[in-house]
Amino acid sequence: MGPVGTESTQAGGRQRAWKNSARLADGREIIYFDETPGLNRALARDLRDGLAPVPPPGTCSPEQAVRWDPLLDEWVIIAAQRQERTFLPPPDQCPLDPSAPGRPTEVPADSYDVVVFENRFPSLRGASAIGGTEAGGPAKPPDLDDGMSPQRPGYGRCEVVCFTSEHSASFASLTPRRVQTVMEAWADRTATLSALDGVEQVYCFENRGEEIGVTLHHPHGQIYAFPFVAPRTRQMVARSRAYAAQAGRNLFDDLVAAEQADGTRMVTANDHWTAFVPPAARWPYEVLIFPTRRVTDLAALDDPARAAFGGLYLDVLRRFDRLFGTPAPYIAAWHQAPVTDAEARRDFGLHLQVFTVRRAPGKLKYLAGTESGMGVWVNDIVPETAARRLREAR
Repeated sequence: MGPVGTESTQAGGRQRAWKNSARLADGREIIYFDETPGLNRALARDLRDGLAPVPPPGTCSPEQAVRWDPLLDEWVIIAAQRQERTFLPPPDQCPLDPSAPGRPTEVPADSYDVVVFENRFPSLRGASAIGGTEAGGPAKPPDLDDGMSPQRPGYGRCEVVCFTSEHSASFASLTPRRVQTVMEAWADRTATLSALDGVEQVYCFENRGEEIGVTLHHPHGQIYAFPFVAPRTRQMVARSRAYAAQAGRNLFDDLVAAEQADGTRMVTANDHWTAFVPPAARWPYEVLIFPTRRVTDLAALDDPARAAFGGLYLDVLRRFDRLFGTPAPYIAAWHQAPVTDAEARRDFGLHLQVFTVRRAPGKLKYLAGTESGMGVWVNDIVPETAARRLREAR
């Protein structure tokens, strides 16, 4: 398929990820992003027998659908088949490792740099990135005639992103070069999935740690192509529109500028990225990372921003790990603009939200009565204190 990539400020030349794709034994797509040209790991065949073929798209059943919540004006994904997904296997049975003689895995090649494949146990399915778009479409808000519990097919796409073939590694242990390859994969998938009919938002994220609820320890993340705009994004879009109408300025730009000027919640920065604790942080230790030049999504980042991200992000993750002298359980969530809303795409500001559920040594932040029941957050740590501790965690 050819190269994707950007200029490298590290290597003094073009630093590319070479992209090739294939199909797994059950019909799912797999895409390799290699740092060395000519390898074409997609030529490796999936030797597994007996894998059930991918179910036909476009069907609507109680087991896999999106259902409308009339009280909150939100879609909820029902994905009962995910109960069967692999759960904390021993290291020698990890399905995300490269395949080895006598032990085929989800990745047919015997090694890889970064690889992306369709999830075997997806929350959403049916959107095809190669071979045309299959049946399905956006989950449009229901009419009153639909009743109080309408549902739509669980249309969309869920992908797994493996950041390295090393089972015992972590994102924080990657090199800046590898982070840039991951960035190229995120940007490529964002552009590809955004182009599919019926996709309204693309969400790239990583869950790390059993405390978060991960079921596989191999360093990996996921990408969801939603048939609707996520509730948090809808709220940010509405708020940014109201702010522009009132102030005549961009909400995201003003937030970053205010944090840079204040400085008390800043964690770190470089010429292309700014990392700070939000002034009304919900989680004990939470950081927002914004590019200096506002863009709508990962695919819109320019070459210098992509190259400069790795060093800063690795610094932030390592600070999280050093807070309590043990690997931090965290969620890293990329907030991107809706796909089809032209006004939102003009005004939205791409950013990464990173937060840990650990609030003190041996203590976790649980969503209790106020958070889970009413959506009212209570934070045990003053945001300025959290920022100072992160700055000191060198």
